[in-house]
Amino acid sequence: MERVLLAVLLSIVPSFPLTAQSSQVLLATTTSTRDAGLLDSLLPIFERQTGYRVKLIAVGSGQALELGRRGDADVVLSHAPQAERVLADSGYFLNRRLVMHNDFLIVGPAADPAGPRGDQSGTHKLEQALWKQVGITPPSGGWYVESGQGMAATLQMADQKRAYTISDRATYLAWRDKVQLVPQVEGDSLLYNVYHVMEVNPKNAPRVNTAGGKAFADFLVAPATQALIGDFGKSRFGQSLFLPDAGKPDRW
Repeated sequence: MERVLLAVLLSIVPSFPLTAQSSQVLLATTTSTRDAGLLDSLLPIFERQTGYRVKLIAVGSGQALELGRRGDADVVLSHAPQAERVLADSGYFLNRRLVMHNDFLIVGPAADPAGPRGDQSGTHKLEQALWKQVGITPPSGGWYVESGQGMAATLQMADQKRAYTISDRATYLAWRDKVQLVPQVEGDSLLYNVYHVMEVNPKNAPRVNTAGGKAFADFLVAPATQALIGDFGKSRFGQSLFLPDAGKPDRW
């Protein structure tokens, strides 16, 4: 309704240099990029450089991709490569570009009683693949709980229940001092966590801000931004929370 009213107003007063829609970019992204603090660092720079204002929609990657598929976002930053490829190959997204990576950890109580949750997020999809590797599909029994929440909230829930969960490294490090969970499994190639940015195809959703979505995608892969991504977290944690990948060969 807001966009309909906006179109009517603009037809009455067409002399405005920028419309409200063209000055706003709808970014659908995973909760991990928000909860780790990366976007808090990058978005003000993008807005200052371009004049756009970003409306952030932080959900699971599956939901972010669906928002883009429906045209309810202008650009998507996600970490669910298989689902991304299907939608990009089907024409819903343009210019799927590699941005960065880190890795997942399996974290749990320091005592490690087990001895080594479901929202279609990138983390959930990785978890499903791991269950399939060990022949358990789907998990069942009272020992398994699906949180259905963002990464930070899931870490807090696991901490309260003294349970195990999967977390991307960036969110875990950002919240490490607030929980008593420690890494139990890390460094395995199966835990690789890669992020891509994709512009929404205007042919499927004419109402999207095509120029704004492309501007943000270009910003993420620009050399200066990639340098900022590589430096993010070093001063606080002594390591990069995300490793920049723009322009590298993409296996995903």
